[in-house]
Amino acid sequence: MCFIVENCYRNESMPIEVARQISQWGHEVDVLEPERSATRITELLRESRHDAWVLKTVSGGPGLSLLEAAAVAGRRTINKVSAIRKVRDKAVAAAVARRHDLPFPLTYFAATPDLLAAIPAEHYPLVVKPANGSCCRSVHLVRDHTELAEVRGRVSGEGFLLAQPYIANPGTDIKVYAAGENLYATVQRSPLHPEVHVRNQLITVPPGVAELAIKVGKAFGLDLYGVDLLEGPDGWMVVDVNDFPSFRCVPNAVARVSRSILRLAADRSRGREQPPSVSRRPAHAGTAI
Repeated sequence: MCFIVENCYRNESMPIEVARQISQWGHEVDVLEPERSATRITELLRESRHDAWVLKTVSGGPGLSLLEAAAVAGRRTINKVSAIRKVRDKAVAAAVARRHDLPFPLTYFAATPDLLAAIPAEHYPLVVKPANGSCCRSVHLVRDHTELAEVRGRVSGEGFLLAQPYIANPGTDIKVYAAGENLYATVQRSPLHPEVHVRNQLITVPPGVAELAIKVGKAFGLDLYGVDLLEGPDGWMVVDVNDFPSFRCVPNAVARVSRSILRLAADRSRGREQPPSVSRRPAHAGTAI
């Protein structure tokens, strides 16, 4: 297997510890660091001996180009390149979600901060964030046009922007992690509610959330992914989708993700895909993987 590891993840358990774990289990693993080496991109088809390529990337990172080159060369990738691109561009993600009838907020796209002023007042308060954002970067709550002037300055330089009507919620999000056939749920504080005090922790998957998370994975074509949801007045709402998330708070996360990657690579080599199974019980340390 080949793991593409960008600089920002060189010391992170996801993916470097996963690559190490798979290697310790007797599989041959190479690590390709795109910011530290020149890659013979035109020779991937002829020279690559890897059964699968794995990438955890940041928005705009160099790894996605290499993963796509591997896919074009006929190599298996986890996740699929098309799935990663759908979730990395949050404007595209919003369109995919609505196309598949997922509960997702009304979303405006603005190429420049000044265009946010054209959004009708009826949609305030607004949540404004970058279209290529990650890790809750530069997410702002705008209560009215007066606050918009200040926020426009803060998001200047963030590239294209998204704006969505704020959905009333208790100040916490549910993050569902999916690894192959397994689902795990954690509770976390919403980036818009710093006043809420909650400890990130593994929880039982709430009723209806497992089915929704599986539907998200199918809609985007993802293998390893995370879904951020909040409970609003009309029920659960999908607010973000990530490829290859951190799996924070998931017990034995490295071993679980490693086994899932090996299963996914084997299933794909046999030409079959399996959706995650529905389970509302959180996995605990010592549970069989």
